[in-house]
Amino acid sequence: VQLQASGGGLVQAGGSLRLSCAASGRTFSMFAMGWFRQVPGKERELVAAIGWSGGPTYYADSVKGRFTISRDNAKNAVSLQMNSLKPEDTAVYYCAVSTIPGRFTIATSDFGSWGQGTLVTVSS
Repeated sequence: VQLQASGGGLVQAGGSLRLSCAASGRTFSMFAMGWFRQVPGKERELVAAIGWSGGPTYYADSVKGRFTISRDNAKNAVSLQMNSLKPEDTAVYYCAVSTIPGRFTIATSDFGSWGQGTLVTVSS
């Protein structure tokens, strides 16, 4: 099982980035997927999650109204559109897949497959 995240980079505050994650090794169409982020010295936090059928969705309060998660089960992929970026969004972003088929979850402990991470840096 491999998850390949891409799309990170350096952007000015107020700008946008789109993160993509392609999964290989097995199909994830029956599993929730999520995007997490982590900064040095802090725990990894869930930013957004999406159910296996495209819903429901969950967003951390800090990104509501600015980030949008979506998935394409035919491509075994999940994306995160990030708009109105703020310096506090700077982090390494990881995609992950739930280990529980057919159930929506936002518990970090329920996610068992992780990508390698992509760095997002937002300058002020």
